Amino acid sequence: MPTYSIGQAAGLLGVSAETVRRWADGGQLRMDRDSAGNRMIDGVSLAAFAKERAAGMHPVPGDVLTSVRNSFAGIVTKVTVDDVIAQVEIQSGPHRLVSVVSREAVEELGIEVGVTATARVKSTNVHIDRPGDRS
Repeated sequence: MPTYSIGQAAGLLGVSAETVRRWADGGQLRMDRDSAGNRMIDGVSLAAFAKERAAGMHPVPGDVLTSVRNSFAGIVTKVTVDDVIAQVEIQSGPHRLVSVVSREAVEELGIEVGVTATARVKSTNVHIDRPGDRS
């Protein structure tokens, strides 16, 4: 089973190492010590914690029915508008999402730098990468 250091867990969760320590000290995140005495988090526990923490972060309003399950709430950081299309960039935590939409949609939704927005992604072409073998 993979294990993660406090720093690695912090990077995966998008928070500081101190936040991970507080969660562990508060009993919210389980940590054990390895043979050298370092605090480590097992991968299964970290995955469960990340999933629980993310629950409800990107809710779909009650009056909207959708099949889209991948959503990223964030802040609009850049809008480039052309005659017909627009490119919108959203920063959602550590994730930068870029979407090309119609100029009309940007105007109707009031999309501009500084407003909050949710990018919803539905794709039949998702790639998953994994780092090399872990010891």
